[in-house]
Amino acid sequence: MALIVHKYGGTSMGSTERIRNVAKRVAKWARAGHQMVVVPSAMSGETNRLLGLAKELAPSKSTDAYQRELDMLASTGEQASVALLAIALQSEGMESVSYAGWQVPIRTDSSYTKARIESIDDSKVRNDLAAGKVVIVTGFQGVDDEGNITTLGRGGSDTSAVAVAAAMKAQECLIYTDVDGVYTTDPRVVAEARRLHTVSFEEMLEMASMGSKVLQIRSVEFAGKYKVPLRVLSSFTPWDIDINEEAKSGTLITFEEDEKMEQALVSGIAFNRDEAKISVLGVPDKPGIAYQILGVVADANIDVDVIIQNVSKDGFTDFSFTVNRGEYAKTIDLLKEKVLPALGALEVVGDAKICKVSIVGIGMRSHVGVASKMFRCLSEEGINIQMISTSEIKTSVVIDEKYMELAVRALHKAFDLDQPAA
Repeated sequence: MALIVHKYGGTSMGSTERIRNVAKRVAKWARAGHQMVVVPSAMSGETNRLLGLAKELAPSKSTDAYQRELDMLASTGEQASVALLAIALQSEGMESVSYAGWQVPIRTDSSYTKARIESIDDSKVRNDLAAGKVVIVTGFQGVDDEGNITTLGRGGSDTSAVAVAAAMKAQECLIYTDVDGVYTTDPRVVAEARRLHTVSFEEMLEMASMGSKVLQIRSVEFAGKYKVPLRVLSSFTPWDIDINEEAKSGTLITFEEDEKMEQALVSGIAFNRDEAKISVLGVPDKPGIAYQILGVVADANIDVDVIIQNVSKDGFTDFSFTVNRGEYAKTIDLLKEKVLPALGALEVVGDAKICKVSIVGIGMRSHVGVASKMFRCLSEEGINIQMISTSEIKTSVVIDEKYMELAVRALHKAFDLDQPAA
């Protein structure tokens, strides 16, 4: 008897009819002899509705106390989902029980709205599974040491599901979404995008970090760290599809050592619109400058991505980096208040209308000239590159936002991703 974790996104839980279909699908897996743990998201649009209400009433300045209440509020969306799914399963004749994150408990740190999971006590869940019940656990949330409800950030239900699968050593974690797998790029941007049958954890990690919205990056980190096989598949296939066919559908996120991996030079093109570039100009070029600038940003719990420091001229340099667009204004204010006066730099400037486009593939390790091919392709399209960042299996560029779709289409074609895999 295998322990399987299912995760269902908000669209899969979007109505009572869809919840009923989820219950029928889960019941099918349970009747096939599997122990089932299910992690559903809130019903589609519910989290946005709740946070929209909070925004209407919000104080002028965000505080820890306000962030705590946001988590308290947002967590109710998933609590409704798990209870409704448990009820639907009971109407299918399946014994089921639902738990909020704090009841399991899923322990997190106290970083409200983007907490990190620290541990999971699986004893209660295991007892229920042994008694023949389907266990449904809220995604997206946990509890800190003080007993406060915390949430893991948008897409956090993916992370919850993988963390539960890791803690319980599940055979596989199936992520049911509104797409039927991982594609070479977003099919809404490139109609010729292909679904990948398999993709490595490393590639998926880079694609998630570069803007692919199929999985939250922390869920992929968890899966890679604890060796949890992940499968991304569609929740819109008929619930009564043959279970063996369903178990092989979608995209399997696996380990590079797998001999069946599609060893393409480039596996996919990822992009991220939610980027902003910030530059601190006229910075004295001396040791510790990067820390003096980015230490303040890190202390404010703001993630920094691409970083560039220009060559020094007359003892001064310019320092540029990218942040999430939602934290652009906060970062600018922080630098003007705390960094400019301390460093004696000239000014802080920024651009919120940029995007990041990346090519990703484990085949890049053993081939030269991949980055230059990317740069030539963009040059031929008249697209100026503002910043470049590389890793062993990825090259990313920051460009003007208006050229994003053109860049993605051109690169997808240049690397033959529109051609069927060999």
